[in-house]
Amino acid sequence: MTVPPTPDIVELFPLPSAPLPPEELLALYAPDRATPRLRVNFVQSLDGSATVDGLSGSLGGPADKVVFDILRGVSDVVLVGAGTARAEGYGALTVDERFHGWREALRMPVHPAMALVSGRLDLDPASDLFAKAPRRPLVFTSKAAPPDARRRLAPVADVVDAGDERVDPALVVRELHERGLTQILCEGGPSFFGDLIAADLVDELCLTISPVLEGGIGPRIARAGGDTVVPRHLELAGLLRSGSLLLSRWARAAR
Repeated sequence: MTVPPTPDIVELFPLPSAPLPPEELLALYAPDRATPRLRVNFVQSLDGSATVDGLSGSLGGPADKVVFDILRGVSDVVLVGAGTARAEGYGALTVDERFHGWREALRMPVHPAMALVSGRLDLDPASDLFAKAPRRPLVFTSKAAPPDARRRLAPVADVVDAGDERVDPALVVRELHERGLTQILCEGGPSFFGDLIAADLVDELCLTISPVLEGGIGPRIARAGGDTVVPRHLELAGLLRSGSLLLSRWARAAR
């Protein structure tokens, strides 16, 4: 019998390695600051849901929270859709003191900037996200946004037009780069992630895979905004585990 050729298959589990010390874990996620990078961070269940009971937090665990904090700690700006910020109860964006020295050594502000994406500007200017922010947040919207909402947010945020009828993710990234915010961490939501994929702007996906079967009610981590789907290929850049929780990194394939 002729056995057909098979691709290279390598056994990765179990991984007989010792827990990584904090400095090595930080080094794994610290970006090359000479190269602009847009990272996206998500958690999903084994069956592909981005949430359980409408929230992503219950899918994670202590290890996911550690990586979540590191990703924020090494970023210039955290970019998130307004719907996700509301659903997940975002407050003022700060990073833990353990990152302050690392950031100051690189002449970075102690805390990353906060940037939100909102077509309707349906945001509460009195919320902690704005009222207690250590840095004035950015809000990206379209020229079609309601003028009264724009006026309400103007005292607490820089409202930036990034499109005519809807927010253009490429314009968002360009505006951030022009402000010197080149290490971008996007935390969702699915619609904006879908827009980033369609625009081919994603350089890296940090995906935590939770050992949970959700049952198929929740949304995917990305949702396309149009009919055209163009696959974007990523390569495995790193894989960690904590118990049965997998923490993966996927980087843009070489062109």
